[in-house]
Order: sequence, then C-alpha cells, then structure tokens
Amino acid sequence: MPREFSRHQRLGNQVLRTLNELLHAEVKDPRVAGVSLSSVDLSRDLSVARVYFSLLAPEADPASALEGLQSAGGFLRSRLGHAIKVRHVPELRFLYDDSAAEGVKLTELIDRVVAADE
Repeated sequence: MPREFSRHQRLGNQVLRTLNELLHAEVKDPRVAGVSLSSVDLSRDLSVARVYFSLLAPEADPASALEGLQSAGGFLRSRLGHAIKVRHVPELRFLYDDSAAEGVKLTELIDRVVAADE
C-alpha cells in the first residue's frame, strides 16, 4: 500500500510542530513574541528548510521579527536536532508570509465595496 505523504512532507510537518513549540516555550526574545510559524518547505535533499512565519498583530513590523528569528536560528536548529532524529538537521531560512495580512486587506476592500453598493 503506497504512503499518502512523502518523507519530506512528514518531516516538514514534524519540523513545523517542533519549531512552534520551541519558539513559544524556549525563545525569550521579545521580537518574536507575536510570531506564528505557518509552514515549512523542505528541499528535496532535506538540507534546507524554508520556514514561513506570520505575525499575530498585522500592524507589527516583520523586519524586527525576522531579525529575532534569524538570531535565534542557531539555537532553534540545535534544539531541533535534539528533538527529531535525523542524520543532518536542515538549515533554517525564515521568510515572511503575508497571506494573512493580504486576506485582511481583501476583506476590507470587499466590505467597502458592499457598503458603497448599498
């Protein structure tokens, strides 16, 4: 029976869960206080993990959150290596995911058009 998900998808989900737990429980940097990790995209050879994050407060500055995540990247990678059992822990690259903010903007535009139409 074939597997539903490939190895890199299963590992990506495990990396995402573990990083979210580590970020909220062990990272004390105030720059990452309102950060939520949304997805992880692993390269085919599992050497690089692109970690997408979003902000709980849409008006917050993603640049300072990115700096905080990059400064905590080494710590997160070492803790990730202890938490999951893989031969090589992937390099973490953090990228801002603005889809939630774009969704809020689209909703506001739709509401404005509906209100003007009435």
